[in-house]
Amino acid sequence: MYFDLTVIWALIIVIAVFIYVVLDGFDLGIGILFTRFKVGPERDTAMNSIAPVWDGNETWLVMGGGGLLAAFPLAYGLIFSALYAPIIAMLLALVFRGVAFEFRWRDPAHRGFWDLAFTGGSLLAAFSQGVVLGALLQGVAISQRAYAGGWWDWLTPFSLLTGAGVVVAYALLGATWLVLKAEGHLQQQARAMAWWLGAAVLAAIALVSLATVFLSAAYFDKWLSFPNILWVAPVPLLVGLASFAFVRSMRAGHELAPFLLTLFIFFLCFVGLGISIFPYVIPGAVTIWDAATDPSSQRFMLVGTVVVLPMILGYTAWSYWVFRGKVSADGYHA
Repeated sequence: MYFDLTVIWALIIVIAVFIYVVLDGFDLGIGILFTRFKVGPERDTAMNSIAPVWDGNETWLVMGGGGLLAAFPLAYGLIFSALYAPIIAMLLALVFRGVAFEFRWRDPAHRGFWDLAFTGGSLLAAFSQGVVLGALLQGVAISQRAYAGGWWDWLTPFSLLTGAGVVVAYALLGATWLVLKAEGHLQQQARAMAWWLGAAVLAAIALVSLATVFLSAAYFDKWLSFPNILWVAPVPLLVGLASFAFVRSMRAGHELAPFLLTLFIFFLCFVGLGISIFPYVIPGAVTIWDAATDPSSQRFMLVGTVVVLPMILGYTAWSYWVFRGKVSADGYHA
């Protein structure tokens, strides 16, 4: 039972983080690209495309972080001790971009400043998330169940690479979202951006994947040793097929397919990340069972999660359904 509950909670947290990456990914992506859009109706349209849903995305970030604290307190303490700086930078950036989002409408005299703040906050939040990912993958120094590293251990060429990779990936999500939601010149501009961002994302996936397998012998064995390579080979093959389908959908002028295919590539990257890390929550140091709380606590929390999680999924799906369709500078229309 302990094993089952631990795995279930690990899956819940992974799902919450993935949903956050998907939902806040295109939101942050639009912020990253925002200053490249023409001042006026085009920026207003881009903002309106996420206005009804953006402030609910952090629900999943809170659920992922809160679930980690409740179900895996040891991992929570170690991760936050090791990655305090980029995590705080991410949270402050999310707050700042949220303020900029609201104030650009209510303070038109300084709209240019708030537009820059919206882009800057989005860029820093995305980059910080990528740095956190890279720092986790490269490992955390632990001694006697406590963090034993330094303040700047997270800052390495690899973490900077993953930070840049997440920025371009989110930007691609934002561009394909606008291909789906916008019309006219803004849609054409977003489609043009999606072409070169798609190429940048594939390059980032290749570079990060190649760098990851040489971070440790454990990663190398999981991905390149025989017979493991036979089991994991479908992941890069599916990334290649999805990329080919993305190019075809873009050439055909499709609106929904590029966004869905980008989400599928994100999902495959998450699968690859899971293959690399599992069963560790802190690679090479702490497994999910080592970090797990008492089974009775896991059971108690699971009861509440079974009730609350469908409600969150329900209102999230409903909000996207209500605000489906194309958007303009004045809001949504059929």
